[in-house]
Amino acid sequence: MHSQTDWTAIAQRFQQDLGDSWRKAMEAFAGGKGLEAFSGLGPGAATGQPVPQIQFSPDKLAALQQAYLREAAELWNHGLAGAAAGDKRFSSEAWGSNPLAAFSAAAYLLNGRTMLGLVEAVETDPKTKARLRFAVEQWMSASAPSNFLVLNAEAQRKAIETRGESIARGLQNLLSDIQQGRVSMTDERQFEIGRNVATSEGAVVFQNELIQLIEYKPSTARVYERPFLVVPPCINKYYILDLQPDNSLIRYLVEQGHRTFVVSWRNPGESLGETTWDDYVGDGVLEAIRAVREIGGGKPINALGFCVGGTLLGTALGVLSARGDKPVASATLLTTLLDFSTTGVLDVFIDENFVRMREAQMGRRGLLKGQELASTFSFLRPNDLVWNYVVGNYLKGETPPPFDLLYWNGDSTNLPGPMYAWYLRNTYLENNLVKPGKLTVCGEKLDLRRVDLPVYIYGSREDHIVPIDGAYGSVHALPGKKRFVMGASGHIAGVINPPAKNKRSYWTNDQLPRTHAAWLEGAREHPGSWWPDWMAWLEPHAGRPIAAPRRYGRGSAYRLIEPAPGSYVKAKA
Repeated sequence: MHSQTDWTAIAQRFQQDLGDSWRKAMEAFAGGKGLEAFSGLGPGAATGQPVPQIQFSPDKLAALQQAYLREAAELWNHGLAGAAAGDKRFSSEAWGSNPLAAFSAAAYLLNGRTMLGLVEAVETDPKTKARLRFAVEQWMSASAPSNFLVLNAEAQRKAIETRGESIARGLQNLLSDIQQGRVSMTDERQFEIGRNVATSEGAVVFQNELIQLIEYKPSTARVYERPFLVVPPCINKYYILDLQPDNSLIRYLVEQGHRTFVVSWRNPGESLGETTWDDYVGDGVLEAIRAVREIGGGKPINALGFCVGGTLLGTALGVLSARGDKPVASATLLTTLLDFSTTGVLDVFIDENFVRMREAQMGRRGLLKGQELASTFSFLRPNDLVWNYVVGNYLKGETPPPFDLLYWNGDSTNLPGPMYAWYLRNTYLENNLVKPGKLTVCGEKLDLRRVDLPVYIYGSREDHIVPIDGAYGSVHALPGKKRFVMGASGHIAGVINPPAKNKRSYWTNDQLPRTHAAWLEGAREHPGSWWPDWMAWLEPHAGRPIAAPRRYGRGSAYRLIEPAPGSYVKAKA
């Protein structure tokens, strides 16, 4: 046994070695030849930020080593009967009845816990620690024994039971996915846009190079006089809001008597490779507002922005306010960031070096391919959205079941490089949208303090893309009368929660204190969907009921171009 003095010396040496290793890795990333060659930036640009200082707490390292030795001894004393309780990857009977597989799973989990403990022992700035944690979590997900046929007891049993047929099917699935360039999450052959997803009846009544504007057929004899415009995110396709009749937010709006219009963003190709954020605001959102207002007879409209669509809508409202124009009577923001102070896990990707690299790659022209963006979001939840399908598709030879949400998730969209680079720098990196006068968009200086209109703001409690604190930040970015509502679940499931399902719950609080934590202390929970609460808020802003229109559009300027869902949404990345 080592004496206390010996252990201290060992811990200090361990700390020094680990610190040196991490520091060398960071130096290589920040200023080495690898990054310089990869980004196309000069040495000065690549070394614009100091290398993070990394040290380890000797006390935490000592406790971590003792815990590891104790748990490793317990595992070894069980022989080859290690347990991996609580992890669904190793929960089947095949894992439990195979001693070697059970031991490998338990040892893997022990090593993973120790690696995460090592990250927690690091003494450095919060962002560096978050990056280390993210890297370790990615390594843990990728190196799980369930991902390898030689260690996956369940896949081995299936191969024996099917006499190798599962392996043959797995190879076929692998070759098919290599051809399509992504891991299949669902049986995409079972879906067709306009046939069994995005089926609400309507028509395209306006289009330009960037958008198609869809008007939906009223289902009530009378509608509110103020039309309702939906601006979905441009990084996904709009039909997440119209997947099926029983969960369609678009259909729900129509059924509640709102004359509903939706922006369908074009999936950009090389011809739109120079498109900017200004273009998305001007030719996208502002043109949609103008068209809907003219179709509605010139009256102010109500508008909704979802995710990046909300950021674009907020920017457009800032432009309109600078011009002294108020064509929007009220706004709804769903899981939207205007203040990018709190951006959650996505913050690990963003720093000056990364943004400069992207600006050099595509700041003037180019495309961010949809698959790259989709992969980034998938690896935020790697076990659920990546490795789960690697195991099922390739090791077990299974065809994933048809699931409309995952079909939509795989139907990715490109982004123009200049638009994407502007978005990275001015929102995630510098948070310029909430700095009065800092940005000029469509020729106007932005000041969100002038966007004075009623706003309904919704955030999802478990959202990993727009953290609930970030969604709440919009409360203090806008000056008008506001209502903030928090729903259960995540970025998509929290938003798509129709009342008929009677699922989940939501929270309300008429007071709007400085922080979300303070808001939550005084909030009251309600069972079911937040949609009826939203409709009750929206009704006073919707105008009086009038006879529903008998035709799409208005006059000769806005006529039926093609039936919904239109052609832009069908273009593949």
